[in-house]
Amino acid sequence: DPYLRERLHDFNDLARRLLHHLVGRSTGDDLESQPDDMILIAREMGPAELLDYDRSKLQGLVLEGGSVTTHVAIVARALDIPVVGRAEDALDKVENLDPIVVDGDNAQVFIRPSEEVLDSYSDMISARAQRIAAYASLRDVPAETKDGVHVNLDMNAGLVIDVSQLAATGADGIGLYRTEIPFMDSTSFPDVDRQTEIYGQILDGADGKPVIFRTLDIGGDKGLPYWDNGREENPAMGWRAIRIALDRPGLMKDQLRAMIRAAAGRDLSVMFPMISEIPEFDRARKLLDQELERAGGKGQTLPAQIRVGSMLEVPALLYQLPALLSRVDFVSVGSNDLFQFLFASDRGSPKLADRYDTLAPPVLAMLRHLVETCDAAGKTVSLCGEMAGRPLDAMVLVGLGFRRLSMTPSSIGPVKAMIRSLSVNDLSQYLHGLEGLAEHSLREKLREFAVDHGVMI
Repeated sequence: DPYLRERLHDFNDLARRLLHHLVGRSTGDDLESQPDDMILIAREMGPAELLDYDRSKLQGLVLEGGSVTTHVAIVARALDIPVVGRAEDALDKVENLDPIVVDGDNAQVFIRPSEEVLDSYSDMISARAQRIAAYASLRDVPAETKDGVHVNLDMNAGLVIDVSQLAATGADGIGLYRTEIPFMDSTSFPDVDRQTEIYGQILDGADGKPVIFRTLDIGGDKGLPYWDNGREENPAMGWRAIRIALDRPGLMKDQLRAMIRAAAGRDLSVMFPMISEIPEFDRARKLLDQELERAGGKGQTLPAQIRVGSMLEVPALLYQLPALLSRVDFVSVGSNDLFQFLFASDRGSPKLADRYDTLAPPVLAMLRHLVETCDAAGKTVSLCGEMAGRPLDAMVLVGLGFRRLSMTPSSIGPVKAMIRSLSVNDLSQYLHGLEGLAEHSLREKLREFAVDHGVMI
């Protein structure tokens, strides 16, 4: 059955978990028995399954299927774990205890590497360490271009431990806190008290820096081990994120109640994901207002200030911007999903991973229109997808007018170095000259601009 064949990894995961129960092995036992410096190789994997492994021991992830924009790859990189996808037949070529080199930057895997390969990668690791040290020296200097344009660099987070990276990287705040990660790292739905504790720890750790909480974004390839939301032919476009929250308002109310409690007397920023039409945002905002009224009626200390925003991931929302901007305090572009829907290109398909480019003319035209519309309305617009963490792509975003980007902590140093070597005026003029081109991608032209102008990419 083709439906079952496509979902074989779900059954494999179920079988593995069932066997663990039958032989009496707990998750804690698994963590203790996992070896140091391990490379994990799998056909496919979901983000929840990745969290079964000890992040301090896991040094790399190799997937036979998938691509670098699947959610498991995004979560792995957020944990600073190198990822290589589309490694065909990797499981047939490797044995337990084989030495392996995983090069996430260049999408290469070396099984039983030669001494020459090991020496080469040792040199590369040393050079990378020097670059990281150079980036660390930029921690306390502003992300400001050569012509005086300041760009806020925020970080994405999903676990309490991630907040320590705020100080380590010099990030301006947390531009995206993925509230679903603690849900995936749990054996049942966290109750209001547990969520309040988590959100309070995030705000405490941020120490006054802004934090944007994205409400629960599950569904698609981000399932919960303890909750089956059914099987769908097109899960990325199915019952997920705000659609689940509005159909199961108890989930949303618990989240919002916990956020309000945790933020008592402090600023609270809430962002709703996967909004496709204005009525969805209005219903979500109504739930927030109800919880605020409820907390006030019980005499609780309310947040000092509340900012409410929307993720922009569905192209239909681009045609409702005036109505949306009259309701929100900010908009954040979720580039991974937005481009998936824009090009009708499954982000998890290995065959399509390199088919379309984020620096294609229609993408740049769309983002320019979005920035201009938000600026005219006086509303903040940011981008928190993978695009923000790649220096060349981030350079283009700054040239288009983005002044707030959110990325994995490890990307902040390279992006800040790029910004401090850039003249926005020169880049903006160059981008205007590219308007109207009908090419597959403008990436090489933009790379040439960066090299010619000494921009660190």
